[in-house]
Amino acid sequence: MADLSVLGVLLLAVAGLALFVLGAALGHVALRRQQANPAGPGTPVEQATFHTLHTASLAAPPLRAGLTPDTARKAARRLRPLLGAGALALADEETVLAWDGAGEHHRAEVAERLAAVVREGRTQRVELDCAHDDCPVRQGVLAPLTVDGRVAGVLAAFGDGESGGLRRAAEEVARWVSVQLELVDLDRARSSVIEAEIRALRAQISPHFIYNSLASIASFVRTDPERARELLLEFADFTRYSFRRGGDFTTLAEELRSIEQYLELARARFGRRLAVTLRIAPEVLPVTLPFLCLQPLVENALKHGLEESAERGRITIIAEDEGTEARVIIEDDGVGMEPDRLRALLRGTAGPDTGIGLSNVDRRLRQVYGDPYGLVIETGVGAGTKITVRVPKFRPGSRQG
Repeated sequence: MADLSVLGVLLLAVAGLALFVLGAALGHVALRRQQANPAGPGTPVEQATFHTLHTASLAAPPLRAGLTPDTARKAARRLRPLLGAGALALADEETVLAWDGAGEHHRAEVAERLAAVVREGRTQRVELDCAHDDCPVRQGVLAPLTVDGRVAGVLAAFGDGESGGLRRAAEEVARWVSVQLELVDLDRARSSVIEAEIRALRAQISPHFIYNSLASIASFVRTDPERARELLLEFADFTRYSFRRGGDFTTLAEELRSIEQYLELARARFGRRLAVTLRIAPEVLPVTLPFLCLQPLVENALKHGLEESAERGRITIIAEDEGTEARVIIEDDGVGMEPDRLRALLRGTAGPDTGIGLSNVDRRLRQVYGDPYGLVIETGVGAGTKITVRVPKFRPGSRQG
């Protein structure tokens, strides 16, 4: 995950640099337009740069969904005026996906030139044969779109004559488009890792908790059938939520409801040995947070608060409004742990029987919101454990655009 985060930062830096270079390479096009219509704030150079960056920003969202006929069409419509080209086309390795501007009757001819650009991986100048005397598309360049070291597509820009400026501008735009496509791969990899970690959490819940819950429910079947029925409904709702398909995020209200069901099932097992205190501020219930990021912490509190102790244990859950953030505290008065053991748990190296809950949640919080939002854990041998989670209130699904 750290490697993915570093790669993301590097790619974003490259994207920013590419945009800057793109502005420098293409600013003269927008500058001419601003000189013709000088109204507006800033100097002509500032206006031209703003126009370039703004237009590029409008082309970015379609490309961040991948290179398809629809996204290529939307992006080409934004990028062609930026280049000042008579026509602009975006293609994958074999097919022209979108053509914007004049001369679309050259589409098949351009498609035949794609293989050479993909094979050689460098920009090529092209001259187009045309029987139409008034066709403004005569010459142009085909620039490769490179993703992860391979040519994944081609950007083609055309005018009515040879232009070194058009070639340089097309190459800069192609580099910028390539960065957007690189970010698509990064987003997909990030999503795959998140899904894998959630599957790992579900696998951890599955054998241990389900067995104990069903055993507890079975113990009530003859002695208290109504209680057994209630617990079965709680068990069904809890497992439905925990094993739902899709969605990397949930609300604090949904996560807390699942935790209440989890604790109700735990009470059936531990009886009066388990005491639970909940203090929840209603205004934080709609806050969005990563799916299954609190339940593993409660499971950890239950494990260290009761399972490793013969005494009565208390678990306290507090959710507070902290202005721009929501703060959730999960605390137990159990056996606690040594600092070295805690560090091993957060690294996921504490051993096969300790689960992956703490390290999984800490890693996902840092990935979504940044390092300052990792778990804060206070513990000591015989001193219980207090875990604090902070979540930005107004950035649901932060870092996801």
